[in-house]
Amino acid sequence: MAIITLTTDFGMKDHYVGAIKGGIYSELDSVNIVDISHLISPFNITEASYIIKNAYKSFPAGTIHIIGIDGELTPENRHIAVYLDGHYFVCSDNGIMCLLTQEIIPQKIVEINIHDHIESSFPVMDVFVKTATHLARGGTLEVIGKPIDKIKQIIDLKPVINTNGTQILGSVLYIDNYGNVVTNITRKLFIEIGKGRSFEILARTYKFRNIYNRYSDAINFSIEKAMRDEDGKKLAIFNSADYLELAIYKSNPVTVGGANTLFGLHFRDPVTINFEKQ
Repeated sequence: MAIITLTTDFGMKDHYVGAIKGGIYSELDSVNIVDISHLISPFNITEASYIIKNAYKSFPAGTIHIIGIDGELTPENRHIAVYLDGHYFVCSDNGIMCLLTQEIIPQKIVEINIHDHIESSFPVMDVFVKTATHLARGGTLEVIGKPIDKIKQIIDLKPVINTNGTQILGSVLYIDNYGNVVTNITRKLFIEIGKGRSFEILARTYKFRNIYNRYSDAINFSIEKAMRDEDGKKLAIFNSADYLELAIYKSNPVTVGGANTLFGLHFRDPVTINFEKQ
């Protein structure tokens, strides 16, 4: 049975998500629909790109992913379907595929051209659903679009390396539900540039000189609990997606605050790693 996932910024209050699911079932009653997230910040392409990049790999090959962010068709925002790493992605060509295509070259890309047969003010419902259900029935990309070889990239998502290789200038890519701050610096890049050298991470006035593999690694459990330095413990970690993350141990944004508020960090704010000179 085909799987279609949904990632949107529609929220859960309005009728949009339910309407999309109804549209899919009207086209194809034998299908599994999985919600990845409907709480993407409005029109936040980078946030959606990070979430879909780290979610799609858990699904079996052949899964179809509808990404409903900034879906209105304009001369600068065409609709595309991408076949990449054994998965299909139906979305706008607005840079939302940038984190995936930085690491994996798409096998096929088409610009969707079924709009002449559809009158729509809700393209995620009408165009994206039609495309996804066509693919779920075993249809090919060439039937619903013309092949293209390039899609839009968001260039400033990539960290900058200085000329002598002693600094990575990154930025805040995403803030999660706990208020943890995810940067655009990957473990792979850190190892490649750092070459085992000592380092210092700078985020506003905060400094970090260790990177942990687990949140609890920052806590010394050999010390009696009442004496441990746990509350408000700031730490840097490579998260499950292998991105550098700045966090507060067991933070709660509703009560004590998360790393983003306590460190004063927001989307695209700079985070720098300085390595010792060789």
